[in-house]
Amino acid sequence: MRALLLDVEGTTTPIDFVYKTLFPFASLRVEEFLRVHFAEAEIQALIADLRREHGPEDWNKRTPEEEIASASNYVRRLIEQDKKLTPLKALQGKIWEEGFQSGELRGEVYEDVPRAFARWKKEGKRVAIFSSGSVLAQKLLFAHSASGDLTKFIEAYFDTTTGPKREAASYLKIAKELRVSAAEMLFVSDVSAELDAAQEAGMETALSLRPGIARPEGAEQPSITSFDELFPAR
Repeated sequence: MRALLLDVEGTTTPIDFVYKTLFPFASLRVEEFLRVHFAEAEIQALIADLRREHGPEDWNKRTPEEEIASASNYVRRLIEQDKKLTPLKALQGKIWEEGFQSGELRGEVYEDVPRAFARWKKEGKRVAIFSSGSVLAQKLLFAHSASGDLTKFIEAYFDTTTGPKREAASYLKIAKELRVSAAEMLFVSDVSAELDAAQEAGMETALSLRPGIARPEGAEQPSITSFDELFPAR
């Protein structure tokens, strides 16, 4: 294997950090964030994308204040439902950026992650991330982790702008961008359907069974409970 492609939630980072820290932070701050940044072109574009997903039936747009309230309520609902919408993930990343920069947020990774990253870099293995969270959110999490800045170990970041995580074409696109054959890549995730897509693209795969994560029914991929099991030091 020349390169490792890693999921985030349940693979490098505890699921509880996403659901109990990041999601609540975005839900609590979204309306305040929109009041400050609503007029910015990038935020307007994200809101327009969300509105198209949502439909006009109960999205109040008569005044800016009413549209901000409607958008905030909708974003909270989508976060609660854990929707994987690209504009939602981009907006969450923007909100989290302020939290990471202020020090209110610190990224969490499993304890084996920093030493595995360092070992793989020393061995000449390339590391990339593929997550439904935005590229911005990925970079923030690893740059501001409780274990220090881990971005020096990561070559590339991919999100759903590359393509859905459950479609083989997304993995072929990533391999092409990294200029490495899919057969020389290992994808690690806690979602069996994502691993199936990566296998269809020709990648090797490993199912991440971190503490509290049970093997999905019917999953046949080889599993790991720690990155220490991947290419262990000799």
